[in-house]
Amino acid sequence: MNDPAPLRLRRLLGYLDADPDNPPLLADAIRAALDAGEVDRADALAAHLRLVTPGSAESGYLTGMVAMHRGDFAAATQRFRDLLALREDAATRFNLAWSLAMTGDKATALATLTPPVVDAVPAAAMLRVQLLHEAQRFDEAMAIGRAALARFPDDHGLLAAMATLALDVDDADLARACAVGAGDHPEALAALGVLDLHAGDLAAAQAAFDRSLAAREVNPRAWIGRGLAELAGHRPAAAAPHLDRGAQQFGDHIGSWIAAGWAWYLAGDAAAGRQRFERALAIDPAFAESHGSLAVTDIAEGRRDDARRRMTTALRLDRQCFSAALAGTLLASDDPAAAAVIVERAMATPIDGGQMTIAGYLARLTQPTLH
Repeated sequence: MNDPAPLRLRRLLGYLDADPDNPPLLADAIRAALDAGEVDRADALAAHLRLVTPGSAESGYLTGMVAMHRGDFAAATQRFRDLLALREDAATRFNLAWSLAMTGDKATALATLTPPVVDAVPAAAMLRVQLLHEAQRFDEAMAIGRAALARFPDDHGLLAAMATLALDVDDADLARACAVGAGDHPEALAALGVLDLHAGDLAAAQAAFDRSLAAREVNPRAWIGRGLAELAGHRPAAAAPHLDRGAQQFGDHIGSWIAAGWAWYLAGDAAAGRQRFERALAIDPAFAESHGSLAVTDIAEGRRDDARRRMTTALRLDRQCFSAALAGTLLASDDPAAAAVIVERAMATPIDGGQMTIAGYLARLTQPTLH
Protein backbone atom coordinates (compact mmCIF):
# COMPACT_ATOMS: atom_id res chain seq x y z
CA MET A 1 0.00 0.00 0.00
CA ASN A 2 1.02 3.62 -0.56
CA ASP A 3 -0.60 5.12 2.55
CA PRO A 4 1.20 8.14 4.08
CA ALA A 5 3.32 7.01 7.02
CA PRO A 6 1.07 8.48 9.76
CA LEU A 7 -2.01 6.84 8.26
CA ARG A 8 -0.18 3.54 7.83
CA LEU A 9 1.00 3.73 11.42
CA ARG A 10 -2.53 4.29 12.76
CA ARG A 11 -3.79 1.36 10.73
CA LEU A 12 -1.03 -0.93 12.04
CA LEU A 13 -1.58 0.19 15.64
CA GLY A 14 -5.22 -0.74 15.22
CA TYR A 15 -4.19 -4.23 14.15
CA LEU A 16 -1.82 -4.45 17.14
CA ASP A 17 -4.65 -3.63 19.52
CA ALA A 18 -6.18 -6.94 18.48
CA ASP A 19 -2.89 -8.87 18.21
CA PRO A 20 -0.23 -7.06 20.31
CA ASP A 21 2.43 -9.79 20.19
CA ASN A 22 2.48 -10.32 16.42
CA PRO A 23 6.16 -9.91 15.38
CA PRO A 24 5.57 -8.99 11.71
CA LEU A 25 2.96 -6.39 12.73
CA LEU A 26 5.32 -4.97 15.35
CA ALA A 27 8.15 -4.73 12.83
CA ASP A 28 5.92 -3.00 10.27
CA ALA A 29 4.66 -0.58 12.92
CA ILE A 30 8.22 0.30 13.99
CA ARG A 31 9.13 1.15 10.40
CA ALA A 32 5.96 3.19 9.96
CA ALA A 33 6.62 5.07 13.20
CA LEU A 34 10.15 5.92 12.07
CA ASP A 35 8.84 7.05 8.68
CA ALA A 36 6.29 9.23 10.47
CA GLY A 37 8.94 10.76 12.72
CA GLU A 38 7.49 9.21 15.89
CA VAL A 39 10.76 7.94 17.32
CA ASP A 40 9.51 7.51 20.89
CA ARG A 41 6.66 5.29 19.70
CA ALA A 42 9.10 3.32 17.51
CA ASP A 43 11.36 2.88 20.54
CA ALA A 44 8.50 1.54 22.66
CA LEU A 45 7.40 -0.84 19.91
CA ALA A 46 10.99 -2.05 19.45
CA ALA A 47 11.26 -2.75 23.17
CA HIS A 48 8.09 -4.85 22.97
CA LEU A 49 9.42 -6.68 19.91
CA ARG A 50 12.56 -7.59 21.86
CA LEU A 51 10.40 -9.05 24.59
CA VAL A 52 8.35 -11.04 22.10
CA THR A 53 11.34 -12.24 20.04
CA PRO A 54 14.40 -12.06 22.33
CA GLY A 55 17.69 -12.16 20.46
CA SER A 56 16.10 -12.07 17.01
CA ALA A 57 17.93 -10.44 14.11
CA GLU A 58 14.87 -8.40 13.19
CA SER A 59 14.50 -6.88 16.65
CA GLY A 60 18.23 -6.12 16.76
CA TYR A 61 18.14 -4.44 13.35
CA LEU A 62 15.10 -2.30 14.14
CA THR A 63 16.52 -1.32 17.52
CA GLY A 64 19.63 -0.13 15.68
CA MET A 65 17.45 1.87 13.29
CA VAL A 66 15.70 3.53 16.23
CA ALA A 67 19.08 4.46 17.72
CA MET A 68 20.13 6.02 14.39
CA HIS A 69 16.95 8.11 14.27
CA ARG A 70 17.67 9.27 17.83
CA GLY A 71 21.17 10.29 16.81
CA ASP A 72 22.71 7.75 19.20
CA PHE A 73 25.18 6.40 16.69
CA ALA A 74 27.39 4.72 19.29
CA ALA A 75 24.46 2.54 20.35
CA ALA A 76 23.52 1.94 16.72
CA THR A 77 27.10 0.89 15.95
CA GLN A 78 27.04 -1.70 18.71
CA ARG A 79 23.64 -3.06 17.62
CA PHE A 80 24.70 -3.47 13.99
CA ARG A 81 28.05 -5.00 14.95
CA ASP A 82 26.25 -7.55 17.11
CA LEU A 83 23.87 -8.27 14.28
CA LEU A 84 26.65 -8.80 11.74
CA ALA A 85 28.04 -11.48 14.03
CA LEU A 86 24.76 -13.33 13.48
CA ARG A 87 24.15 -12.63 9.81
CA GLU A 88 25.79 -10.88 6.88
CA ASP A 89 23.59 -8.63 4.77
CA ALA A 90 24.11 -5.43 2.81
CA ALA A 91 21.60 -3.25 4.70
CA THR A 92 23.09 -4.04 8.10
CA ARG A 93 26.63 -3.46 6.87
CA PHE A 94 25.64 -0.13 5.29
CA ASN A 95 23.93 1.05 8.48
CA LEU A 96 26.98 0.05 10.50
CA ALA A 97 29.20 2.05 8.14
CA TRP A 98 26.90 5.07 8.37
CA SER A 99 26.84 4.90 12.18
CA LEU A 100 30.62 4.56 12.33
CA ALA A 101 31.02 7.58 10.08
CA MET A 102 28.70 9.61 12.28
CA THR A 103 30.76 8.74 15.36
CA GLY A 104 33.86 10.01 13.54
CA ASP A 105 35.44 6.61 12.84
CA LYS A 106 35.55 7.19 9.10
CA ALA A 107 38.43 4.85 8.36
CA THR A 108 36.52 1.89 9.81
CA ALA A 109 33.36 3.07 8.07
CA LEU A 110 35.19 3.03 4.75
CA ALA A 111 36.56 -0.45 5.39
CA THR A 112 33.05 -1.64 6.27
CA LEU A 113 31.71 -0.63 2.85
CA THR A 114 32.78 -3.74 0.96
CA PRO A 115 32.28 -3.97 -2.84
CA PRO A 116 29.17 -6.20 -2.59
CA VAL A 117 27.50 -3.59 -0.34
CA VAL A 118 28.45 -0.70 -2.64
CA ASP A 119 27.15 -2.69 -5.61
CA ALA A 120 23.83 -3.45 -3.92
CA VAL A 121 22.91 -0.29 -1.99
CA PRO A 122 22.90 3.15 -3.70
CA ALA A 123 23.33 4.94 -0.36
CA ALA A 124 26.40 2.80 0.35
CA ALA A 125 27.92 3.89 -2.96
CA MET A 126 27.15 7.51 -2.04
CA LEU A 127 28.76 7.15 1.37
CA ARG A 128 31.87 5.49 -0.04
CA VAL A 129 32.29 8.31 -2.57
CA GLN A 130 31.89 10.90 0.21
CA LEU A 131 34.38 9.19 2.52
CA LEU A 132 36.98 8.77 -0.23
CA HIS A 133 36.42 12.38 -1.26
CA GLU A 134 36.93 13.58 2.31
CA ALA A 135 40.12 11.51 2.51
CA GLN A 136 41.27 13.27 -0.69
CA ARG A 137 41.47 9.96 -2.56
CA PHE A 138 39.97 11.70 -5.58
CA ASP A 139 40.80 9.26 -8.36
CA GLU A 140 39.43 6.31 -6.39
CA ALA A 141 36.30 8.25 -5.43
CA MET A 142 35.69 9.26 -9.03
CA ALA A 143 36.16 5.72 -10.36
CA ILE A 144 33.80 4.22 -7.79
CA GLY A 145 31.30 7.02 -8.28
CA ARG A 146 31.19 6.70 -12.05
CA ALA A 147 30.71 2.94 -11.79
CA ALA A 148 27.93 3.43 -9.25
CA LEU A 149 26.19 5.98 -11.48
CA ALA A 150 26.07 3.36 -14.22
CA ARG A 151 24.11 1.12 -11.81
CA PHE A 152 22.05 3.82 -10.08
CA PRO A 153 21.75 6.69 -12.58
CA ASP A 154 18.71 8.25 -10.89
CA ASP A 155 19.76 8.10 -7.25
CA HIS A 156 19.68 11.69 -5.97
CA GLY A 157 22.05 11.12 -3.05
CA LEU A 158 24.72 9.56 -5.25
CA LEU A 159 24.29 12.26 -7.91
CA ALA A 160 24.67 14.98 -5.26
CA ALA A 161 27.84 13.37 -3.86
CA MET A 162 29.28 13.14 -7.36
CA ALA A 163 28.38 16.78 -8.07
CA THR A 164 30.35 17.87 -5.02
CA LEU A 165 33.30 15.62 -5.90
CA ALA A 166 33.33 16.87 -9.49
CA LEU A 167 33.44 20.46 -8.22
CA ASP A 168 36.53 19.77 -6.17
CA VAL A 169 38.35 18.10 -9.07
CA ASP A 170 37.39 20.98 -11.41
CA ASP A 171 35.10 18.96 -13.67
CA ALA A 172 32.40 21.61 -14.03
CA ASP A 173 30.47 19.76 -16.75
CA LEU A 174 30.09 16.60 -14.66
CA ALA A 175 29.31 18.67 -11.57
CA ARG A 176 26.46 20.51 -13.28
CA ALA A 177 25.05 17.37 -14.92
CA CYS A 178 24.99 15.52 -11.59
CA ALA A 179 23.63 18.50 -9.67
CA VAL A 180 20.79 18.99 -12.13
CA GLY A 181 20.01 15.27 -12.07
CA ALA A 182 19.82 15.29 -8.27
CA GLY A 183 16.84 17.67 -8.26
CA ASP A 184 16.17 19.35 -4.91
CA HIS A 185 18.82 17.49 -2.95
CA PRO A 186 20.43 20.18 -0.73
CA GLU A 187 24.00 19.10 -1.50
CA ALA A 188 23.26 19.28 -5.23
CA LEU A 189 21.68 22.72 -4.88
CA ALA A 190 24.80 23.91 -3.04
CA ALA A 191 26.93 22.58 -5.91
CA LEU A 192 24.75 24.41 -8.44
CA GLY A 193 25.18 27.57 -6.42
CA VAL A 194 28.95 27.23 -6.51
CA LEU A 195 28.88 26.70 -10.27
CA ASP A 196 26.68 29.76 -10.75
CA LEU A 197 28.95 31.76 -8.45
CA HIS A 198 32.01 30.83 -10.48
CA ALA A 199 30.12 31.78 -13.65
CA GLY A 200 29.36 35.21 -12.19
CA ASP A 201 25.58 34.69 -12.00
CA LEU A 202 25.11 35.97 -8.45
CA ALA A 203 21.31 35.96 -8.52
CA ALA A 204 21.16 32.30 -9.60
CA ALA A 205 23.83 31.39 -7.05
CA GLN A 206 21.96 33.07 -4.20
CA ALA A 207 18.71 31.38 -5.21
CA ALA A 208 20.37 27.94 -5.27
CA PHE A 209 22.05 28.48 -1.90
CA ASP A 210 18.79 29.71 -0.36
CA ARG A 211 16.93 26.63 -1.58
CA SER A 212 19.70 24.41 -0.26
CA LEU A 213 19.61 26.06 3.17
CA ALA A 214 15.82 25.87 3.32
CA ALA A 215 16.13 22.10 2.91
CA ARG A 216 19.07 21.59 5.30
CA GLU A 217 20.26 24.10 7.88
CA VAL A 218 23.48 22.27 8.77
CA ASN A 219 24.97 22.87 5.36
CA PRO A 220 28.40 24.51 5.48
CA ARG A 221 29.02 24.64 1.75
CA ALA A 222 25.76 26.47 1.19
CA TRP A 223 26.40 28.94 4.03
CA ILE A 224 29.89 29.64 2.69
CA GLY A 225 28.54 29.99 -0.84
CA ARG A 226 25.80 32.34 0.31
CA GLY A 227 28.41 34.50 2.01
CA LEU A 228 30.71 34.48 -1.00
CA ALA A 229 27.82 35.59 -3.21
CA GLU A 230 27.26 38.56 -0.91
CA LEU A 231 30.99 39.28 -0.88
CA ALA A 232 31.16 39.16 -4.67
CA GLY A 233 28.23 41.59 -4.71
CA HIS A 234 30.26 44.02 -2.53
CA ARG A 235 28.07 43.46 0.54
CA PRO A 236 30.63 42.33 3.13
CA ALA A 237 28.43 43.13 6.14
CA ALA A 238 25.78 40.75 4.76
CA ALA A 239 28.43 38.18 3.84
CA ALA A 240 30.14 37.97 7.23
CA PRO A 241 27.43 36.17 9.28
CA HIS A 242 26.89 33.59 6.51
CA LEU A 243 30.61 32.91 6.26
CA ASP A 244 30.87 32.66 10.04
CA ARG A 245 28.11 30.07 10.12
CA GLY A 246 29.71 27.99 7.38
CA ALA A 247 33.14 28.18 9.03
CA GLN A 248 31.65 27.11 12.36
CA GLN A 249 29.90 24.15 10.75
CA PHE A 250 33.05 23.09 8.89
CA GLY A 251 35.00 23.49 12.14
CA ASP A 252 38.66 23.21 11.20
CA HIS A 253 38.55 24.30 7.58
CA ILE A 254 41.10 27.12 7.27
CA GLY A 255 39.86 28.72 4.06
CA SER A 256 36.39 29.30 5.48
CA TRP A 257 37.79 31.19 8.48
CA ILE A 258 40.02 33.25 6.16
CA ALA A 259 37.02 34.21 4.01
CA ALA A 260 34.97 35.08 7.09
CA GLY A 261 37.82 37.22 8.39
CA TRP A 262 38.03 39.15 5.14
CA ALA A 263 34.29 39.77 5.13
CA TRP A 264 34.47 41.28 8.62
CA TYR A 265 37.54 43.32 7.68
CA LEU A 266 35.84 44.72 4.58
CA ALA A 267 32.73 45.46 6.63
CA GLY A 268 34.87 47.78 8.74
CA ASP A 269 35.49 45.50 11.74
CA ALA A 270 39.20 44.70 11.63
CA ALA A 271 39.11 43.29 15.17
CA ALA A 272 36.50 40.68 14.19
CA GLY A 273 38.54 39.90 11.09
CA ARG A 274 41.61 39.36 13.25
CA GLN A 275 39.72 36.87 15.42
CA ARG A 276 38.88 34.74 12.36
CA PHE A 277 42.42 34.96 10.97
CA GLU A 278 43.82 33.90 14.35
CA ARG A 279 41.43 30.94 14.37
CA ALA A 280 42.80 29.93 10.97
CA LEU A 281 46.37 30.34 12.22
CA ALA A 282 45.64 28.12 15.22
CA ILE A 283 44.41 25.37 12.90
CA ASP A 284 47.63 25.37 10.85
CA PRO A 285 50.49 27.77 11.71
CA ALA A 286 52.14 26.95 8.36
CA PHE A 287 49.34 28.32 6.17
CA ALA A 288 50.64 31.46 4.51
CA GLU A 289 47.33 33.25 4.01
CA SER A 290 46.68 33.34 7.75
CA HIS A 291 49.93 35.25 8.33
CA GLY A 292 49.35 37.53 5.34
CA SER A 293 45.78 38.33 6.37
CA LEU A 294 46.91 39.12 9.92
CA ALA A 295 49.56 41.42 8.42
CA VAL A 296 46.78 43.43 6.77
CA THR A 297 44.91 43.76 10.06
CA ASP A 298 48.17 44.80 11.77
CA ILE A 299 48.42 47.65 9.28
CA ALA A 300 44.83 48.68 9.92
CA GLU A 301 45.67 48.88 13.63
CA GLY A 302 48.88 50.84 13.07
CA ARG A 303 51.25 47.96 13.92
CA ARG A 304 53.43 48.22 10.85
CA ASP A 305 56.47 46.44 12.34
CA ASP A 306 54.29 43.45 13.24
CA ALA A 307 52.84 43.59 9.74
CA ARG A 308 56.30 43.43 8.14
CA ARG A 309 57.21 40.43 10.29
CA ARG A 310 54.02 38.58 9.39
CA MET A 311 54.35 39.47 5.71
CA THR A 312 57.90 38.05 5.69
CA THR A 313 56.66 34.85 7.30
CA ALA A 314 53.83 34.53 4.80
CA LEU A 315 56.10 35.02 1.80
CA ARG A 316 58.61 32.53 3.19
CA LEU A 317 55.78 29.97 3.35
CA ASP A 318 54.34 30.88 -0.06
CA ARG A 319 55.93 33.34 -2.48
CA GLN A 320 52.54 33.72 -4.20
CA CYS A 321 50.62 34.58 -1.00
CA PHE A 322 48.04 37.13 -2.13
CA SER A 323 47.31 38.66 1.26
CA ALA A 324 51.04 39.16 1.85
CA ALA A 325 51.30 40.95 -1.49
CA LEU A 326 48.38 43.13 -0.47
CA ALA A 327 50.07 43.87 2.86
CA GLY A 328 53.16 44.95 0.94
CA THR A 329 51.08 47.36 -1.13
CA LEU A 330 49.53 48.83 2.01
CA LEU A 331 52.92 49.19 3.70
CA ALA A 332 54.21 51.07 0.66
CA SER A 333 51.36 53.57 0.90
CA ASP A 334 51.92 56.80 2.79
CA ASP A 335 48.19 57.34 3.21
CA PRO A 336 46.76 55.05 5.91
CA ALA A 337 43.28 56.41 5.24
CA ALA A 338 43.44 54.94 1.75
CA ALA A 339 43.92 51.37 3.04
CA ALA A 340 40.26 50.38 2.82
CA VAL A 341 40.07 51.72 -0.74
CA ILE A 342 43.19 49.78 -1.71
CA VAL A 343 41.81 46.55 -0.23
CA GLU A 344 38.39 46.95 -1.86
CA ARG A 345 40.01 47.60 -5.23
CA ALA A 346 42.36 44.64 -4.81
CA MET A 347 39.45 42.31 -4.08
CA ALA A 348 38.01 43.01 -7.54
CA THR A 349 41.20 43.44 -9.59
CA PRO A 350 42.59 40.51 -11.60
CA ILE A 351 45.83 39.25 -10.11
CA ASP A 352 48.85 37.35 -11.36
CA GLY A 353 48.17 38.29 -14.97
CA GLY A 354 44.99 36.19 -15.12
CA GLN A 355 41.29 36.48 -14.49
CA MET A 356 41.28 35.42 -10.84
CA THR A 357 40.60 38.13 -8.27
CA ILE A 358 41.41 37.92 -4.59
CA ALA A 359 37.68 37.46 -4.02
CA GLY A 360 37.79 34.54 -6.45
CA TYR A 361 40.83 33.18 -4.66
CA LEU A 362 38.91 33.25 -1.39
CA ALA A 363 36.18 31.24 -3.11
CA ARG A 364 38.77 28.60 -3.99
CA LEU A 365 40.15 28.62 -0.45
CA THR A 366 36.73 27.73 0.89
CA GLN A 367 36.60 24.45 -1.03
CA PRO A 368 37.12 21.81 1.69
CA THR A 369 39.84 20.01 -0.26
CA LEU A 370 41.86 23.22 -0.70
CA HIS A 371 42.68 24.08 2.91
